[in-house]
Amino acid sequence: MRIFNTLSGDKEDFTTPDGKVGMYVCGPTVYDMPHLGHARVEIVFDIVRRWLEYRHFDVTYVQNITDVDDKIIRRAGEQGISEKELAEKYTKVFFADCKKLGVKPSTSYPRATEHIPGMIALVQKLLENGHAYVVEDAGVYYDISKFAEYGKLSHQSTEQLKAGARVEVEERKRNPLDFALWKSAKPDEPSWDSPWGKGRPGWHIECSVMSAKYVERLDIHGGGRDLIFPHHENEMAQSEGAYGKQFARFWMHNGFINVNSEKMSKSLGNFKTIRAVLKGHEAEAVRLFMLSTHYRGPIDFTPEQLDQAASSLEGLRRTKELAEEALARGRTEGEPIKKRVKEVVKKFEEAMDDDFTTPNALAVLYELSSLINENLDKTPAKDLAYALSKYKKLAGVLGLKLKPKKVKARRIGPQLPAFVNEVHGKIRAATNEIPLPSDLPKGEDDLITHLVDLRGEVRKKGLYAISDEIRAKLGGMGVVIEDTAQGAKWRRY
Repeated sequence: MRIFNTLSGDKEDFTTPDGKVGMYVCGPTVYDMPHLGHARVEIVFDIVRRWLEYRHFDVTYVQNITDVDDKIIRRAGEQGISEKELAEKYTKVFFADCKKLGVKPSTSYPRATEHIPGMIALVQKLLENGHAYVVEDAGVYYDISKFAEYGKLSHQSTEQLKAGARVEVEERKRNPLDFALWKSAKPDEPSWDSPWGKGRPGWHIECSVMSAKYVERLDIHGGGRDLIFPHHENEMAQSEGAYGKQFARFWMHNGFINVNSEKMSKSLGNFKTIRAVLKGHEAEAVRLFMLSTHYRGPIDFTPEQLDQAASSLEGLRRTKELAEEALARGRTEGEPIKKRVKEVVKKFEEAMDDDFTTPNALAVLYELSSLINENLDKTPAKDLAYALSKYKKLAGVLGLKLKPKKVKARRIGPQLPAFVNEVHGKIRAATNEIPLPSDLPKGEDDLITHLVDLRGEVRKKGLYAISDEIRAKLGGMGVVIEDTAQGAKWRRY
């Protein structure tokens, strides 16, 4: 397995000495509704975790919750509630959205406010070894000049970072890039006692503390590209400055979601909340949309792409349904396909082992779908069962359960019996060789079945215009007809 490491700027072989993997992924700052950008982080690293587990690694997956921050303080003031109430409100939304997206729960979700003593201890250690300094009535700052490798994660010099960075305004800092480890308290803001007076932690310090506490060995540290600098650069500097050893072995960062070529973000006002998107699209379709692009690349969001993902998802589901139906019929003879299935599975594994290249893995899944569809009644049941088990397993690695879409029962109404009468009239005008009932069936499902049966009869007589009209009209009513080796079948969609 090879993973692209942001630190080295290249793909590297990934192994661990004990079969265990420690993962820490930066979670949300809970001050507002999660958007599709957050969804991408969750889905990307959910896939990484699932694949590592497929490869039999024992994964500890930790994701923090930032529940104290300038944005939280400001938003709580706007809503007239406490910072704790606001953070709890949006933490619940985050968890609920992750569940809808099929994201496996983390091993733990440590919250920043629950680890203040550990942060104070780390700040104290950095002061003691000369990597930090106190600014009276402002707080404690990390001195980047004491960390010679500052900039190694973002692959920029300190001069380049200064030119492009938005830095905290504090004239007494020794260097514009020095960052807050501890912020002195301001009126009406949450604060905790510390050796430097009342205050609260800076943003970066929480992840150094919580990753060290909950992950025995930090093999993979992940997050969005926007966290490379300053957040992850500063995490690395303070952790390695404090302990004098490598902080994380691999750094992974997913690309942005763009809208009209601009990064989707709350600050730009062009974001789509997860809940808004899920009102019009299935969660698995959103996941499929995300996986259609490699995790390190940008995704251009359009409703049309989500529609295409929904269509692809329906095709994958239908393969599973048809295979299950074929297995129920049973077959003992035919051309074996087990060897071909194994070859396809190997291609899937190669795609995922190559830095989690999900677009290629999806292409292989579609290939396996086609192989199954082409051999539903041409291969022995044991081979079809093997193919279906591998199909479901590989889909599951991508977080796709492929359960039938829940179709809300809807009454078609009087247009259905009216259309049946219309079809009867056209058949009588064309031929008297097709028997028609004097009374129409009573229920909607019975009427639909009657039309599907009639379609088969008119096709035998070469009345294709009537046949096509039945398919088109039922399609407009939310009913799809599928022609199979066992005859025509219909289903609502």
